[in-house]
Amino acid sequence: MSRNPSRRWKRQIEDGTSVALIETPMWPWGHLAVGYLLYTLFSRVSIGRSPTASTTLAVAVGTQFPDLIDKPLAWTFGILASGRSFAHSLLIASSVIVLIFLVSRRQKRISLAIAFGIGYLSHLVADAVLPLARGEYQFIAFLGWPITRPPLDSEEMSFISQFMSMEFTPFFILQLVLGGVAAVVWWCDDAPGLQRLRRWTIHRGQRTE
Repeated sequence: MSRNPSRRWKRQIEDGTSVALIETPMWPWGHLAVGYLLYTLFSRVSIGRSPTASTTLAVAVGTQFPDLIDKPLAWTFGILASGRSFAHSLLIASSVIVLIFLVSRRQKRISLAIAFGIGYLSHLVADAVLPLARGEYQFIAFLGWPITRPPLDSEEMSFISQFMSMEFTPFFILQLVLGGVAAVVWWCDDAPGLQRLRRWTIHRGQRTE
């Protein structure tokens, strides 16, 4: 992992006149931790129980959804100008969540839509925390896309370059701590989804024999 500041994740302002330096992005495990902690708190307060296997999967998908859409479209296919734009927009997020809610209501699985929605929105909030703390308000413009346009990503930006720029900054360490806390809470919640994963693994193993 690089400790060279020149290898840190850089994003250039659209007019090209200045460059803002973000020491570390929000990593997948950080998003997952924040989303799960928020959802398990919601679940315990609102319905008095820990998350189920299904809602745990739904919140996990929600926490990763914006990056699964935007980053490949920006860094791999060049369709979007930024890895935080289309699916990171509050307009798009609200539309997706409402659509999933309507589908889930017809299937009588509203809890899945709620879990997904909490995971999705937690991702946007987590991405905005560092720019807000630094006063770099141009880097939360993704929330208003397409009305407001976020800065362009560097042309060299890719999944490999992002992981190569990984550094043990305070924000990175905070995400590791959050990941550890979330893992402990998940275990105390009776590890929702673990038994289902074990059954699926055993079943798959039996089919291949």
